[in-house]
Amino acid sequence: MTSSPEPLAVRFDADSFWVDLDDGRTLGIPLAWFPRLLHATRAQREQVELSRSGLHWEEIDEDISIAGLLAGRGDMTHPHKAAA
Repeated sequence: MTSSPEPLAVRFDADSFWVDLDDGRTLGIPLAWFPRLLHATRAQREQVELSRSGLHWEEIDEDISIAGLLAGRGDMTHPHKAAA
């Protein structure tokens, strides 16, 4: 079983975030895929924690797996609808 590459660094521009991986690839991901990051402040975005499996932002409660990014998946949370 092959493990996902590990993140080395994360940076942001106006519309995307970029993840440098330990296998030499850089992923460019639209911020629109992750509404919490899209609406976060610059300071909140910079508080990313890197782990073997992905990215974590404590203050905005966002976790993103490298495997999910490689598979092309965006935010997998679904808004809850209020009961009628």
